[in-house]
Amino acid sequence: MIGYLIYFNVQLKDTYQSSPYNKRAKSFQEHVIRGQILSSDGKTLAKTEVGADKKETRVYPFGRQFAHVVGYNSNGGGGLESTEELSLLTSHADPMEQVVNEFKDEKNTGDTVITTLDSNLQKAVYGALGDYNGSAIVLDVKTGNVLADVSKPDFDPNKLSQNWESLSTDNEKSPLLNRSLQGLYPPGSTFKIVTALAYLEQHKTFDDFSFECTGELTSDDYTIHCAGGAVHGHETFAEAFANSCNCAFAQIGMDLDKNQWNKMTEKLSFGKPLNLQLPSSKSKIQLDNQTANPLVMQTSVGQGNTTMTPIHIALIADAVANGGTAMTPNLIKKVENHTGTEISSTKPKEYAQFMSADQAAQLKELMKGVITNGTGRKLNDLGIPIYGKTGSAEHGDMTSKTHSWFVGFSDTGDKDIVVCVMLESAGSGSSAAVPAARRILASHFGL
Repeated sequence: MIGYLIYFNVQLKDTYQSSPYNKRAKSFQEHVIRGQILSSDGKTLAKTEVGADKKETRVYPFGRQFAHVVGYNSNGGGGLESTEELSLLTSHADPMEQVVNEFKDEKNTGDTVITTLDSNLQKAVYGALGDYNGSAIVLDVKTGNVLADVSKPDFDPNKLSQNWESLSTDNEKSPLLNRSLQGLYPPGSTFKIVTALAYLEQHKTFDDFSFECTGELTSDDYTIHCAGGAVHGHETFAEAFANSCNCAFAQIGMDLDKNQWNKMTEKLSFGKPLNLQLPSSKSKIQLDNQTANPLVMQTSVGQGNTTMTPIHIALIADAVANGGTAMTPNLIKKVENHTGTEISSTKPKEYAQFMSADQAAQLKELMKGVITNGTGRKLNDLGIPIYGKTGSAEHGDMTSKTHSWFVGFSDTGDKDIVVCVMLESAGSGSSAAVPAARRILASHFGL
């Protein structure tokens, strides 16, 4: 009997638990105390406390700071608490320990999920967003590991059950939504990275481009303006990108073959699920050679019917930083048993080849210009190489302030990160998102 129990716990348990026919993960709670979720730097993000009466209480020591990404274990569950449930309710404790617990009718301790999240950086990102609603997500450039993921408005997972009715019915603020992965927003001028790539695919170079910006451009009775009524005058492609010139990019869009452009966006995963470890939304675009010029003009500058998730924009920026290859965003570093023995680990893997190395290099040079002499120049004195793109996205009935965007990355050769910040109705990208990104970069690099 004892021999069979050991054999089952060592050899057969994972096979049965991971079987698609096993629908009883929740029933494991009768035999296993739910395991911990830790940050990559060893801080406890979720744990189960057992009282003298053996009552189990799930506790989240950081409260709101990790609410969306770590999630909650009640009312259906959310975040990593939901997606990693099988690991948390599986015990790889020593087989003899498990057998003894079986005979004593005591629960075994579930495995520990160690995330890629950095507790100090998460705290800095949470603070950088301040009182704004929106999100910020930080990826490791080379591995794709998610180092921080903050979404606001947030909630206290320690009080989720008692606040569930108000949280789940608030359709205006949607506090349970992880905006980094599920929020769909017009990307504004951050989308000019995509428009620039479309131009590069069809022209092979930016050297043949020039434009005279008068501050507005009209086609088919629709007029687009540059932000703040700016008149940029004569511009090269690099200057138009650094200035975030709407008129230049609207003209670029009208001159492109829209069918080819649309095919390129499919390669960039528009209209497709991203298949991440947490639920995410599909970015959307409407574009072909039958699209009327007014919508093409809007699409060229990240408006119109185009919507994107922050994680998707971060993925595209990661491809630029990585010579054309986007790495798969990963939240799980490894799984250990309760004594620290490693059960499994996650290795970095490529997500997709979004562009060629040469195209990535040329886009990177454009993004450098945004920081050195363009709309992202508030980051230029950090003392490290930064590349980026700002965005100011109109939304709704256009009467509110624009959504404020920044996406970019560092290139120091060590611990480089991709940062994407989106602040709802916060104003221009340079006025709100860029200062938030600055705080995040400064915290990460100790500046």
